Amino acid sequence: MAIEERPRERAEQRPGLEINKRLLKQCVHCGLCLDACPTYRLLGVEMDSPRGRIYQVRMVYENKISADDPHFREHIYACLDCRACETACSSGVQYGKIIEAARAATPPPSKAERTIGRAVLNTLFTSNAALDAVGLAMRAYQKSGLQTLIRRSGLLKVLPGGLDSLEAMMPPLQGGIAKVRIPPVVPAIGEQRARVAFLSGCVMSQFMGETNAATVRVLAANGCEVVTPPDQKCCGALHAHTGDRASAQTLARQNIEAFERTSPDAIIVNAAGCGSAMKEYGHLLEDDPAWAERAAGFSRKVKDVSEFLAQLGLRTETLGAVRERVTYQDACHLVHGQGVRNQPRELLRAIPGLELVEMKESDTCCGSAGIYNLTHPQYASQILEWKIDNIQATGVNALVVSNPGCTFQILSGARKRGMPLRVFHLVDLLDRAYRAGRMAASNGRHEVSGARRTGDEPR
Repeated sequence: MAIEERPRERAEQRPGLEINKRLLKQCVHCGLCLDACPTYRLLGVEMDSPRGRIYQVRMVYENKISADDPHFREHIYACLDCRACETACSSGVQYGKIIEAARAATPPPSKAERTIGRAVLNTLFTSNAALDAVGLAMRAYQKSGLQTLIRRSGLLKVLPGGLDSLEAMMPPLQGGIAKVRIPPVVPAIGEQRARVAFLSGCVMSQFMGETNAATVRVLAANGCEVVTPPDQKCCGALHAHTGDRASAQTLARQNIEAFERTSPDAIIVNAAGCGSAMKEYGHLLEDDPAWAERAAGFSRKVKDVSEFLAQLGLRTETLGAVRERVTYQDACHLVHGQGVRNQPRELLRAIPGLELVEMKESDTCCGSAGIYNLTHPQYASQILEWKIDNIQATGVNALVVSNPGCTFQILSGARKRGMPLRVFHLVDLLDRAYRAGRMAASNGRHEVSGARRTGDEPR
């Protein structure tokens, strides 16, 4: 009975490490996670495995080592937080919650990580106006031809701080200089089956606006009224991953308020990292009496777009053919963070004319992992090489992936290797299929109309 009255066991000696001891005790140190962990496979160091990191966090909890220990900080921040270990674990260890609690208790080990992980994220991703300004500048840089001119000039090679490497990672941005605008309300096509709210996101809205627009069109084509709250914020995923729990909580509260006003049947997300973070708002705010219940209710409504469409039942009768051979990359925070594996494949196989070629280790991280490719570029690039090898082995030149970070990372790896690769989001292909279906139907009507004019229609 005493255990039930005290369900949350805290580390009284170190209140900064806010974690339920039960999460740490779930790990039985069996080692099933080792082969699933990219950093352990890369480095072969026990302290850079999930099992080893959990052991270190427990040592901090028991006050045997300090959270400020430089070795502890190094190993904790070397983790990609890809959560492949959660899928491999037979004991149900919630590793993501453990690693984020550990990071919240200690700052990143390097100045670069602190600058990117805290200063940039708190300045940029907490302000919609700042995001719009940076997005406009980056689109203008690329779409105006300035990027091509600067790359040809060789100026990037003499810039300090590895800026040439950062600039090389910049992907082809969708749309023009102006941001792709999503209407606040888009009505359902045909009989309305659901009312959904859409997270347009920060990175997605600035750099992948056409995919956002395709998401809304596909939802509408499947009988959904789509509401996009104008006052929504960044989901807070990057803040939580870098240990800035307070900022993540603030953004979560703002999003809960914004989306609650729409009274949706579901909250739809097309970016894996965002969806995973929003499904964990209940955990993020569980100690806040004013928000805990609201956050849990919010999280229950969050659905990845593939998850939602598979559950709703895809309208296949209006799909046209899309002649593509593609392979599919499981975004870590979709397959491991949300447990969504089969639904994207089911939807891809429903598209007429599309061939899906499975990839070896499709659910292994590509090395993007939020801002990991910026804070640990040497590890991220080696992990990316494994992914490019596996893509290349499929023999296809088109990839489907449901997260912007994966898209940018994999495209940069393909460019370095000189490998022609087109990357699609699932909804891009579904949108093409619905458009092809409309064109086929329109051509059919024209043919019938022409036949009637000539008197050739069958009697």
